[in-house]
Amino acid sequence: MGETSSELSRALSNTEASLGLEVGGGCRGTMAEVRVLVINTGGTIGMVPHESEGLIPEANKLARSLKKIPILHDAVYANKINLGDDTLVLPSSNQNKRIIYTILELSPLLDSSNMTPAEWDKIARQLEINYEMYDGFVILHGTDTMAYTASALSFMCENLGKTIILTGSQVPIYELRNDGRANLLGALLIAGQFVIPEVCLYFYNKLYRGNRVTKVDAESFNAFSSPNLPPLANAEVDITINWETVWRANTTKKFEIHTNMNSNVGLLRIFPGITAAAVRAFLQSPMEGIVLETYGSGNAPNNRPDLLAELKKATDRQVVILNCTQCLRGTVSVVYATGKTLMDAGVIPGADMTPEAALAKLSYVLSKPGLSLVEKRKMLSENLRGEMTVVPIGTKITLKDSKFIQEIAKYLFISCKEELEAVRDALTPPLACVAAKNGDLEALKALQSMGGNLSSGDYDGRTPLHIACCEGNLDIVTHLLQSGATVYAKDHLGATPLLNAIKFRHHRVICLLRMTGAHLSSQELVNVGTELCSLAYHGDVEGLKAWHLAGVDLYQSGYDGNTPSEVAKAAGQNKVMEFFKQLAC
Repeated sequence: MGETSSELSRALSNTEASLGLEVGGGCRGTMAEVRVLVINTGGTIGMVPHESEGLIPEANKLARSLKKIPILHDAVYANKINLGDDTLVLPSSNQNKRIIYTILELSPLLDSSNMTPAEWDKIARQLEINYEMYDGFVILHGTDTMAYTASALSFMCENLGKTIILTGSQVPIYELRNDGRANLLGALLIAGQFVIPEVCLYFYNKLYRGNRVTKVDAESFNAFSSPNLPPLANAEVDITINWETVWRANTTKKFEIHTNMNSNVGLLRIFPGITAAAVRAFLQSPMEGIVLETYGSGNAPNNRPDLLAELKKATDRQVVILNCTQCLRGTVSVVYATGKTLMDAGVIPGADMTPEAALAKLSYVLSKPGLSLVEKRKMLSENLRGEMTVVPIGTKITLKDSKFIQEIAKYLFISCKEELEAVRDALTPPLACVAAKNGDLEALKALQSMGGNLSSGDYDGRTPLHIACCEGNLDIVTHLLQSGATVYAKDHLGATPLLNAIKFRHHRVICLLRMTGAHLSSQELVNVGTELCSLAYHGDVEGLKAWHLAGVDLYQSGYDGNTPSEVAKAAGQNKVMEFFKQLAC
């Protein structure tokens, strides 16, 4: 790639030494700062009692009130830095990260019973506007329709690479005994400390996949359940992430939002004695799709030709019908004749989706432009965001199929599945990083086939993607991204894979990362003007080009107020001046 690795290292070291920094970005011994945006939509968590109306949301109150709660705001640290009125900072965590969070209130604040797809659009647009400015997002929301919003946003947020967590409370946060403080704190800690690229829901010490939850209790603090998928994380004494369960977008496309969900959809629950007339009325235009909630494993009466005829007429005129079970736990199957009868009528099996997820998925798929009915029906049968369990075809390689793991297990006298998984999880990060450094794609695939998490970091927080970006191995970077590796991972010094690619001038890797949505964090951009001036002074066109490809403004000034072009002109660096002329064209 032009220069040897040692030459690049020396050049990098000289540049970093002049700036007083360590290679990799950030200062040794400093605590990394992460930014989280809290979008307050309303809900019980921020409500106050009103004499005639009961509990109602109150605007412009939450940030002021949270500043008085020490576990949610470190006033001493806040006084040392310049924070806005709506920005707070958590006390330091054992992850050596300082979480700074800003509260953005939507107007008007709503009881979640008043939530509509229009509010989903407003939330999604705020996520889009602020996506590159924050490391994670928390959405405060009422509990009654939180599962619907979480499901809808999971589909609306396409190619998601950052953590989005919905939370709220059963009791207002201002009351003496409440669940709001713990829920907000837990959501902030997870959104700020971990990259879980999903729309999640955090409640009562558990983090769930947003499109897998349903509200099951109106009076308990433990209000939500994920009946067909275990939690993504448990926040007990420690926060434990179930990385094997985390869903990742296996794509190299940038984050974008999909709005204008189709509203001509609904839920129809089958019950004993339901009339054909009621079904016919429900399926009339403008209805374009329904979630049919059936008995048990997806069954409906097959001795009711009048009922089945109405369903068949609807599917024939291109109304899409998605079959979900009324049971809290379980999946739709065709074991019984009563279930197969629905498939013969054109009804699509919905596997183990919750009704909330099925409705949101139907609304999302039907609003996709340019797709034929066949393509839309196919999408509804596919697992788009981890919302349904798809039984894999063929046999998956397990830990016990790995001779390498077996030999280690024998040496350590390990036999049970849990201990084998612990060995795998301990070995995967260093082995994957070595494979990435050596460009060994087959080794990475082998680790992946054993269930290894290719997004996990080594002792220093560096992931295989960090290493591959340092080495400039485009094939390895591409495979990792297509396997769900996140471009937003940070090592212990706060450096992302993109910063690593910039430091080592790997232009093609930078372009691929940017195409996937990578961007530099605010911490990585500290003193960047001074570094650009240093590169200009030394005539390092390749270094300047790397920063330019990463989306950085090359015309910002350094510590002395001079821009890189002015420094290059004063130093007589003609190649750099020519480069700036080309940029101006």
